[in-house]
Amino acid sequence: MSTSRLRMALLGNPAVMICAFFAVVLALLALAVPMLPLPDPTGQSVIFRLKPPSPEHLLGTDRLGRDILSRVLWGARLALLVGVGVVAFSGLLGTLLGVVAGYFRSWPSVLILRLTDIFLAFPPLILAMVTVTVLGNNLLTVVLAISVGIVPRFVRLTRGTILSIRERDYVEAARAIGASAPRIIWSHVLLNAVDPLIVLCTLLIPTAILTEALLSFLGLGITEPTPTWGNMINSGQIVLREAPWLTFFPGAAIVLTVLAFNLLGDFIRDSLDPSVREAGPAGVQLPVERPSTGQSIRISWHALRAEGLRPSTPRSSRRQGC
Repeated sequence: MSTSRLRMALLGNPAVMICAFFAVVLALLALAVPMLPLPDPTGQSVIFRLKPPSPEHLLGTDRLGRDILSRVLWGARLALLVGVGVVAFSGLLGTLLGVVAGYFRSWPSVLILRLTDIFLAFPPLILAMVTVTVLGNNLLTVVLAISVGIVPRFVRLTRGTILSIRERDYVEAARAIGASAPRIIWSHVLLNAVDPLIVLCTLLIPTAILTEALLSFLGLGITEPTPTWGNMINSGQIVLREAPWLTFFPGAAIVLTVLAFNLLGDFIRDSLDPSVREAGPAGVQLPVERPSTGQSIRISWHALRAEGLRPSTPRSSRRQGC
């Protein structure tokens, strides 16, 4: 899809525009939070303990007098760092393994597929919990732990895409002229597999953010005093009735961030998928003429495409054309 068409599609979808604006603002705030005039997110003050939202503390304070706004923004910084880090690491490793499993017919590809099946048999959260328990709960180990359950998804997607591309005519032509396997993979195979990988990356960022929040909430992720949305909710549940803002604001940040990235991922998927892009509106039915009886029936656009048919022209239009 060209840039102009993508821009037009974005401008025609207000919900996606709002999500894109929210994601950009959140990313900018996460990058600029060290330079913002905010209180220290780990600084404690008994005097300001459990203060409700006020001009001095816009989102209130927690049980130790720490500013909630500062902690939410620093938590956003860490959440985006984990989300992007997990997707970058998982994408590189999973794509590499998927290329080996899809392009080469050898024992390493069989081994990669068997290991992928084993890891896909377990929920990603369980794999992350086990990995964090074994390796510890700092930022690097949390990224690695979440990546353990996400790498197999990249392997499966890359392998399936490679299998559909490796027998194409232009790939066979490249082999015929003596191009090396790395050159064919880079110039002809991977370049045509980028679109589904971009979509998967966009959809997995909120998954990584939500998994990190769950780990922190359970006490297995990044712990206090480092602010994360998950451990903020964990510490706020003790005084939920007395100070609901302790859990509301980090919870709202998680919901809005995950929703924004999911809607953006769906939009990018629909924009890059030719079958979705060319499909008619849902619920629209078109007339089709039965070849045997000449009777005109109406079926959905998607069924029309699946059968390889074309909508029939009304008889009145055909007479006018003659």
